[in-house]
Amino acid sequence: MSTINLSDFSTTFNDTVERDLYFYRALSAKDSRFDGVFFAGISTTGIYCRPVCRVKIPRASSCHFFDSAAAAEVAGFRPCLRCRPELAPYALQQNLAYAVWQRIAAGALNDAGIEALALQVGLSSRQLRRVLLQQFGVTPVELAQTQRLLFAKKLLQETHLSMAEVAYAAGFGSVRRFNALFASRYKMAPGSIRRTASEESEGLVLRLAYRPPYAWDALMAYLRGRAMPGLEAVLDHDGIYSYIRTVQLEGKTGWLQITHVPDKQQLALKVAPALSTVLMPLIAKVRQLCDLEANPVVIQSHLANDPLLAAQIDRTPGLRVPGAFDVFELAIRAVLGQQVSVAGATTVSGRLVQRFGEVTSTPFAAIGFHFPSPARLAQLSVEDIAQIGVPKSRAATIQNVARFALDGGLQRQLGLNFDEVVTQLKTVVGIGEWTAQYIALRALRYPDAFPAGDLALQKAAAVLPEVRLTEKQLHQRANAWSPWRAYAALLLWQSLSKESKDGK
Repeated sequence: MSTINLSDFSTTFNDTVERDLYFYRALSAKDSRFDGVFFAGISTTGIYCRPVCRVKIPRASSCHFFDSAAAAEVAGFRPCLRCRPELAPYALQQNLAYAVWQRIAAGALNDAGIEALALQVGLSSRQLRRVLLQQFGVTPVELAQTQRLLFAKKLLQETHLSMAEVAYAAGFGSVRRFNALFASRYKMAPGSIRRTASEESEGLVLRLAYRPPYAWDALMAYLRGRAMPGLEAVLDHDGIYSYIRTVQLEGKTGWLQITHVPDKQQLALKVAPALSTVLMPLIAKVRQLCDLEANPVVIQSHLANDPLLAAQIDRTPGLRVPGAFDVFELAIRAVLGQQVSVAGATTVSGRLVQRFGEVTSTPFAAIGFHFPSPARLAQLSVEDIAQIGVPKSRAATIQNVARFALDGGLQRQLGLNFDEVVTQLKTVVGIGEWTAQYIALRALRYPDAFPAGDLALQKAAAVLPEVRLTEKQLHQRANAWSPWRAYAALLLWQSLSKESKDGK
């Protein structure tokens, strides 16, 4: 049972026995496509593992399968110290339960209660509880406790943070509470799993896993051409690329650096020590920036039905949709990219950052500014903003976006569907269909977003190189690429060149 031929994860099961057999086949094959999709609890050891765990495959009768780590822990299983379930990529599914789960994983319940989260989601606390119980078999509190414990375990094994720093970074209100829950759930003291992490004089280093393949160089090429000077940059050390940027998050300031560790199918995230208390939300942002939840095999198997996309998939397997660390930043960058080249938009965005952003200190010469806040840009005059080299109409749009952000308009509302989100974005004067789709694609992480009005996409999708499709024609062709049209867009942009002049 060394191979498994499963085309996607939309399989429906007649009963639990059929489902368990399906998952056992994936476990036996150590199939990385299922990493984070399910966890296997082994009754003979009391341990639960990822599907990619390298331990000897147990008997099928000893395996119990769970959709989440929280469900496995509620059932009484402890996390494997070898495969480390906290490293598993998240299961990216487009439904309300998973969207809530991701917010909890980012620490939504660390400083606020269930009522506050329910209000954000647009549900009552009772409805929120029912949604999570139906999907995962656990309550919001149980889900949050598992995420905190797994995150604390990660910090214990990867950093030199003190026990108190680990407890507070993971969202526990006290060290005593952390110790008690850890011992109760895992049957061991937190200190017993300490590992000798490498000493880093300039920051903390954490590991983030992904499902292979991963087109890291293509991601870096895309971000390098669009990095806002002073705020972010892509470094090239003899062909080894890393992404750096300044960070301002929940009142804390610092910087981060992301590098690729391909032999371990991980990214190494180095962050300033000053950011240790906001690591949970910071990692959530990095995961979105680098599109770590994508399952490339599933996405590519669908898009490869189109010969045009199949050819580009062969050239850049594992292509990700570059996200955004901050929604407001990306929205302003999208506005600055209206009707100009990538290089031109990059130039004026750097001027915006360095003229109106806050100066900060980092160990990197290429970055030294934080992005200006919505409040800062909203209070500037149109004339002030226009001085960076943009028309007054675009400067006014920047003001409008800043005010929209201050009113909460850029916060992803889970109760709205994709079309409603795009419509809401277009209520901002100066934001049209292209800009709204681009913001939805990169910043709001809608995998079916598709800016069909983009000239580069219209050119890339044409059969003949000397012509381009109309927006209507491109929309019609793109229907077959749903629900992964955002990935199709990246493949088309990539097909033109690594440094496309038209794709924003």
